[in-house]
Amino acid sequence: MTNRTVETQARAVEHPGARVRQTALALGFGILALAAFTATAKAEELIVTHGVSTFGDLKYGPDFEHLDYVNPDAPKGGEISFSWSTGSFNSVHPYSLKGDPAILSSVFFESMLEGTSDEIGSAYGLLAETISYPEDKSYVIFTIRPEARFSDGTPLTADDALFSYEILRDEGLPSFVANIGKTLAGATVIDDHTIRFDFNPDAPLRGRIQSAGGLPVMSRASHEASGLAFEDSRLTPLIGSGPYVLGEVEVGKRIVYERNPDYWAKDLPLMRGRSNFDSIRIEYYGDGIAAFEGFTAGNYTFRQESSSVAWANNYDFPGLEAGHVVKRELPKATITSGQSFVINTRREKFQDVRVREALDLLFNFEWTNKTLFFGLYDQGPSFWQNTELAASGLPEGDELALLEPLRDQLRPEVFNQPAYAQTPSNPDTARDRRKARRALGLLQDAGWAPGDDGLLRNADGDKLEVEFLNSSPLFDRIINPYVENLRSIGVDARLTRVDPAQLSEREKTYDFDIITDHFPMGYEPGSSLRQYFGSESSDSSAFNPAGVSDPAVDALVENVIRAETKPEMITAVHALDRVLRWERFRVPQWYNGNHWVAYYDMFEHPEELPPFGLGFLDFWWLNADKEAALKAAGAL
Repeated sequence: MTNRTVETQARAVEHPGARVRQTALALGFGILALAAFTATAKAEELIVTHGVSTFGDLKYGPDFEHLDYVNPDAPKGGEISFSWSTGSFNSVHPYSLKGDPAILSSVFFESMLEGTSDEIGSAYGLLAETISYPEDKSYVIFTIRPEARFSDGTPLTADDALFSYEILRDEGLPSFVANIGKTLAGATVIDDHTIRFDFNPDAPLRGRIQSAGGLPVMSRASHEASGLAFEDSRLTPLIGSGPYVLGEVEVGKRIVYERNPDYWAKDLPLMRGRSNFDSIRIEYYGDGIAAFEGFTAGNYTFRQESSSVAWANNYDFPGLEAGHVVKRELPKATITSGQSFVINTRREKFQDVRVREALDLLFNFEWTNKTLFFGLYDQGPSFWQNTELAASGLPEGDELALLEPLRDQLRPEVFNQPAYAQTPSNPDTARDRRKARRALGLLQDAGWAPGDDGLLRNADGDKLEVEFLNSSPLFDRIINPYVENLRSIGVDARLTRVDPAQLSEREKTYDFDIITDHFPMGYEPGSSLRQYFGSESSDSSAFNPAGVSDPAVDALVENVIRAETKPEMITAVHALDRVLRWERFRVPQWYNGNHWVAYYDMFEHPEELPPFGLGFLDFWWLNADKEAALKAAGAL
């Protein structure tokens, strides 16, 4: 079903007026007075639908019974648990920079619209029963389902949606604050179950409705009752309407989310067969080694493996040999996470691209993959690796036309060389001498000359110091050879291992040279690109560790955001990907083409998984008989 078909089948409605609540200040008296008035709006025909799609078809019609990839009769019950070993937590508030929020702490909240794992760019009404908008998409009206309830049983109203929008806009994460106003001009409560969002006239049409519909909705009353500022860290979460509420909390060690048996949307077609576990438990560990040992001991039950060494060598423990644990490779055709060594370009020593290129040259992925990873990984140069959005070859046609006006601001390689990718290194030795000579030449060209002690120094006599900041001992074996390669040409490189709390704090304040981070791009990228690569929030965004701040990149980001057709979007992303890669502020690490999972043999999932998600917390379920057998065998 196409968008046009949905629009044709939609009923036409009229909104001749809107009831608006307004707080007025009694001027001269300093008294707040509540006034209500009726504003007459021009009646116009609206498109009314159950879902929206950026491009192409909506897969599910208005009368669908459940998502195709779920088991609508999946049993409810039991617990699934997994580990986290790359940081700690002291908060359950995911929308503030204060404190370190627990993993999944956004699980409490829902939004007007919900995406699926078998479509790109489509979203269906969750809190919203209907989505209404004019042909020009100048605004959208969400009619909230009358049965929608917060987890405390109170009704979810348009006023709560207005509160959530306004407080996120004014007091949320800095990168969110910087970007939300670019799309949304304001919101108006029409009645208890209806809210209208108006869009800035110059905001891109693509993704407008999804951006408004994706805002989390929180209870105004729970915030006011907390007595806290919105930015304050907290261990009692704001109340949301999601299927899970907070259970047990042991700060820094364990957090449990419990399924709300009175969850308001459990019978909605969009939610049937989902949120099947009674509880989700997350065990925090100081490092990955301890976390793996916890799994073999049965301290948690599901593991998504990220270490090739562990996958190749460690899964020979008694539980696996006895058949209590299942080890599987499940297909993954999704976009890569963009895991990389990220160079902090805010630091003067890294602002010369030749220095960044030299750092890139001395990471020997081929040797690392062969020697340390058993040849199980690939290296992805593109920010959109594994998708049609990745740039290739030389720019031509429409892509070249986008780049041409920026030619004076871009590196010549963007135009005269294929999209940048790392030159393969010698896989048989950790140090590729050919690339080491090339890297040294680049550094000398950039003004770093060897001193009497063999260390590279600039004209002021300062050493070229490069610190790799990391919190995981599992990365030592990967980073140390990289450090040695740099030291071999005179770079004063070192690995500094800190605890997760220190790492988090230094990342927040950009107090690092190189860290490991991710660039999780989307299939239909939009305004979130400003948070990753935009100049405006480059010194405040939690998502721009490299400090990318470049007017040409800003222009290319806006081209992507404003693309109205799929071909236009693909072309714009190709141009952006090409330019970002030639900036060389990241050294791609590796990615895995499959999901590596191991779990105690009591979990089940639909036979055919959707293409865009593993979904083990979403639509898997527990087989109670298998669980009982494992307990009887002493495996749990």
